[in-house]
Amino acid sequence: MERHVLGISGGRDSAALAVHMRRTRPDLDIEYFFTDTGKELPEVYSFLGKLEGFLGVPIQRLNPDRDFDFWLREYNNFLPSPRTRWCTKQLKLRPFERWLRPHLDAGVTVYSYVAIRADENHREGLTATHPNLRVVLPLRERGIDKNGVIELLDGAGIGLPTYYRWRSRSGCTFCFFQQKIEWVNLLREHPDAFEEAKKYEKNALDHGSPFTWTERESLEELAQPERIADIEKQFQIRQERLKARRRPNALRPDEAIDEMPFQDDGAGCLVCHK
Repeated sequence: MERHVLGISGGRDSAALAVHMRRTRPDLDIEYFFTDTGKELPEVYSFLGKLEGFLGVPIQRLNPDRDFDFWLREYNNFLPSPRTRWCTKQLKLRPFERWLRPHLDAGVTVYSYVAIRADENHREGLTATHPNLRVVLPLRERGIDKNGVIELLDGAGIGLPTYYRWRSRSGCTFCFFQQKIEWVNLLREHPDAFEEAKKYEKNALDHGSPFTWTERESLEELAQPERIADIEKQFQIRQERLKARRRPNALRPDEAIDEMPFQDDGAGCLVCHK
């Protein structure tokens, strides 16, 4: 017996993989799932709705049995960080494993389709933690790169998630992999979420945590008008440098030079934002 599962993060790559599998392997009864931490961007839920419309089936929501606040207390009020990604472990991986474990233990072979592109040689798929779990990388196997992902989404009438206008990744509103400019944009786009992140940060600092959401700077400091102006200035300088170094694509002459200014640097959690 077999099961086929495909995790949707709310990002472009996993959505494009879902489109690709729907078109190329309609014979497979694929179960699409989204692990909902309860702290996702509102734009992510809107994007999931559009993707469900194309797929013609619901995307299952896997909710953790305990929320972010519970695990924050368990980890002594220390915020998650790039060095201690307990949020990914407890709110993303744990629900996924609990969902599949009974079937894996019963001898069911589970094929998990993961969205790693052909141009991401630095990335690896999720390590199979059970002998009956098979990890498959269709985008890499078919040579589909970032431009191919965008073409898949455009061709399906889905397009990119709207948050790419101001942010490089999906995931929690207070993802610690955000660039400083993205925190500024979160303040503008979703001020309530920014204030919630500030409260979590203050609580952590009050309990002796050495971490703030963004390196060597609290959100209180980052939100000061003069600091915002400096972050925006530095971001603009970097963008101009990138534009100057970018070579025109002869195969896509109409491609805008400033398309998707918030580029994923590849440092984030594969489970969360792909």
